Amino acid sequence: MVLHSTSLSAAIIFLSAALMAIAGEAAQWCIARSDSSSAALQMALDYACGAGAADCLPIQPNGLCYLPNSLQAHASYAFNSFYQRSGAAPGSCDFAGTATVSVTDPSYGSCTYPSSASTAGGSTTPNSNTPTTSSPTGPGFGDIGGGNGGGLTPGLVTPFSDTDNSSAESILIYQLVSTCCFLLLLL
Repeated sequence: MVLHSTSLSAAIIFLSAALMAIAGEAAQWCIARSDSSSAALQMALDYACGAGAADCLPIQPNGLCYLPNSLQAHASYAFNSFYQRSGAAPGSCDFAGTATVSVTDPSYGSCTYPSSASTAGGSTTPNSNTPTTSSPTGPGFGDIGGGNGGGLTPGLVTPFSDTDNSSAESILIYQLVSTCCFLLLLL
């Protein structure tokens, strides 16, 4: 009887932990990958701020996130805006391999990166608020928002990818909960 009660207690604790993991997922942000080429980041930034409907006003001159005026920083903000506005949907943080999900808040100073759809603000319709700043820091950067005619640069692959890990995590959590339920039925 003691063994049965111990097994039941362990199964309940395990199930509770699994359910808390599902309910209390940590905030996530979508940021530009540091190993991405300037050309690829530029194309992805053009997409995010154009057809992607990211809120790119904060990375415009005089915006709270304009500085540092770098392609990496502007792309990270735009990618995260798109990601949050899409409800952190699987595949919405890929941008042709130039982005990745982070659990570390990239916010700095007065620049706050949204951490959910409700804090991402604005509408989800395409806009024309692509950054128009320039900087001598690298090839392709001087044409943020205006490169090769501006807007969606030809050749950009869709920002959605089958390599997104969130669906794999969901499957793992489902299997974990299923196993706990099965163990409870055995007891």
